[in-house]
Amino acid sequence: MPHDTPSRRPPTPFESAQDTAAEVMPSTPGDAFLFEVAWEVCNQVGGIYQVLRSKAPLMCERWRDNYCVIGPYVEGKAQLEFEPGPAPGWLGRVIDTLQAEGLNVRFGRWLIPGKPRAMLLDFTLTPERLSAAKYALWEHHRIESPTNDVVVDRAIGFGQSVYQVLQTVSAELAYSVVRTGQMPSRVVAHFHEWQGGVAIPTVRRAQLPVATVFTTHATMLGRYIASNEPGFYDRLPTIDHNEAATRYNVRAQHGLERACAHGAHVFTTVSQITAEECTTLLGRTPEVITPNGLSIARFNVGHDFQTYHADFKERIHAFTMGHFFPSYNFDLDRTLYMFTSGRFEPHNKGFDLCLEVMARLNLELKAMRSELTVVLFIITSRPTRSIHPLVLEKRGVLNELRGVCQRIMEQVGDRWFRTAAAGKQARLDELVEEYWQLRFRRTQAAFRARSLPPVITHILEDDASDPILAHIRKLGLFNRADDPVKIVYHPEFIGPANPLWGIEYDQFVRGCHLGLFPSAYEPWGYTPLECMALGTPAMSSDLAGFGRYVHELYADHDEWGLSVLERRGRGFNEAAADLTKRLLKFCQLTRRERVALRNEVERRSWDFDWTRLGSAYHEAHDLALARS
Repeated sequence: MPHDTPSRRPPTPFESAQDTAAEVMPSTPGDAFLFEVAWEVCNQVGGIYQVLRSKAPLMCERWRDNYCVIGPYVEGKAQLEFEPGPAPGWLGRVIDTLQAEGLNVRFGRWLIPGKPRAMLLDFTLTPERLSAAKYALWEHHRIESPTNDVVVDRAIGFGQSVYQVLQTVSAELAYSVVRTGQMPSRVVAHFHEWQGGVAIPTVRRAQLPVATVFTTHATMLGRYIASNEPGFYDRLPTIDHNEAATRYNVRAQHGLERACAHGAHVFTTVSQITAEECTTLLGRTPEVITPNGLSIARFNVGHDFQTYHADFKERIHAFTMGHFFPSYNFDLDRTLYMFTSGRFEPHNKGFDLCLEVMARLNLELKAMRSELTVVLFIITSRPTRSIHPLVLEKRGVLNELRGVCQRIMEQVGDRWFRTAAAGKQARLDELVEEYWQLRFRRTQAAFRARSLPPVITHILEDDASDPILAHIRKLGLFNRADDPVKIVYHPEFIGPANPLWGIEYDQFVRGCHLGLFPSAYEPWGYTPLECMALGTPAMSSDLAGFGRYVHELYADHDEWGLSVLERRGRGFNEAAADLTKRLLKFCQLTRRERVALRNEVERRSWDFDWTRLGSAYHEAHDLALARS
């Protein structure tokens, strides 16, 4: 099988988002069954969970009952997302055989859109079996495994369990086709990432009659190099993958990933830019590019999305008042909310560039004597001890102040009405009881603070060594009263249980004016696409798979709210200067122009629905069946 086939380009864009008719669904291979294997089935860890979750209805539509996802059994998460149920027909016989062999298998439905069938496997191996599995990987594939590496050990255990499932399915397939013809005669197994694909080398060596597809969403080695060394893509052709894997102590993970890429009948990745690193680091060029879509209908609220923006902007206003107004105030009607978010990879995700640009934008707005305020939220996840006591206290006092004001308004309203009906004149202060006047003044006084608003909402476990805080201090972004640009570092993902917010992350995004994601390394990048689906303009970069996809296929992307910063081949300062100009231009838009931009970006989001982008997955599965 040739491994140097040029990777297939993504589907071309569609002329109008109003044309939402899906591409023609290819016919279901009636004699084939698809297993989709991933560590993040019923087990949310990162972005692959979103891929599988949002793509499931498309897979169920094509494959119907001939589709089943396979993942690890993680009890706490399975209780929330998994509904046990009986396994029908030949699947029931397979599970009975596995249980008799000692593999604990839970069968049921994954409680996501489409409710696909799911198998959750016990991936814990005894020390003896784990040692045997590691020895087999070394003997047959020259993949070395470290001792007591929990992540690698779990992946190997899961791989062994998946292999056992496919081995049993193959045996049942051979027997049942001859006996009754009641089950499909061909099997496709689609594996995601090295943690989900460890079974591939063993499946191929055993020559099981299974067509295999492997998708890498980001190479393990590429992520490490890009996080620690500048100019990753410019240096990519000269990188020695063995030397780099040794230097970053990921020889086992890298070896497993290469074996998965070379062992699969079809190798895919999510973007053209990631295909480049696959060619160099994994030694095989992906045959199919499978860009990540979204189920846009899940986010769609019709013509109400502008109303939603206004409503959730008020919730962000409440946070802003609680965080900043104890120290000083500014005009909320002239305030723009920008945010960046993602896993804690400050360089890869472009957090460092965002902060540098905010410092420059701060100086530009000061020089212009602008009355605008810009608040940048950095949303990520870090080990924390608690919410900052001052932040929590002032938010509580703000809530108390709101309650006091509401009681006074109720009281004044009734008294004013009676006074007006009697034809009398009254001063408002005279209508408020002395008790509420005193409580109002005391609450207002308790709300005041003499210190500057903190740049971070939580107390970190490693405050002194946190790179984002270090960068904020270096740039002097301390939320001074005369600074037009304010920083809020929120090291916990936003959710309704958070007392500072009480809203979902999606609702927070709807309330913001702009998402900033100028990544230095991002194989795809869901965050700007999520912004589009929620009607929020966003900025990406040409070093992100999604940004490059848009940049190459949509010449007018800037005009409809998805800006792509050119970072490839440019230095940090040059990129920062360019992004500062773009943000300054955005800050100068009128309210009407921002409304028009939100309308347009929401309309164009339909171009990235799974009904448009999912055809690449169908192609990969059909190609695997043809090759096997």
